[in-house]
Amino acid sequence: MSMWWCLQLRREAASVPLARRLLLDAMDSAGVDSEISYELSLALSEACANAVEHGRGEHSDAYCVTTYLDGDQCRIEVADSGPGFRTSALPRSLPVDAENGRGMFLIESLADHVRVRNRPGHGGAVVTFDKTLKWQHRDGAPAGDRRTEQSGGSPLLAAG
Repeated sequence: MSMWWCLQLRREAASVPLARRLLLDAMDSAGVDSEISYELSLALSEACANAVEHGRGEHSDAYCVTTYLDGDQCRIEVADSGPGFRTSALPRSLPVDAENGRGMFLIESLADHVRVRNRPGHGGAVVTFDKTLKWQHRDGAPAGDRRTEQSGGSPLLAAG
């Protein structure tokens, strides 16, 4: 299965749970494993919260969320029109008592791959993260491994 969608959201706090709910509903409809969906939605919430807090631009008070599902891969991009990231300012670690700055660390812990870049000529930052999908369990077969024999319709488990 392959699909994608793009949301343009106002840069306000209420947009974060909206983006998260839309992602969770789409993942559920596509049959994505609930744990993977939850991890992606948490990473999305953090990226959206960063866009809301830091992404104010001169010409736009909105940000975009684009989600791509292609086979067993999911890619999510959150783009804002703010000042962008100073990549040299992204810390490698945080003090234990830090009250802010944990969002990117959380995204990195939940995703398989994370990329942060600035948009040359447009202003703003783009946070992109990828994750390999697993599928919901059906009829007791392990997620992602169920195959049905054409002649008899009985489930066969594929060897890993």
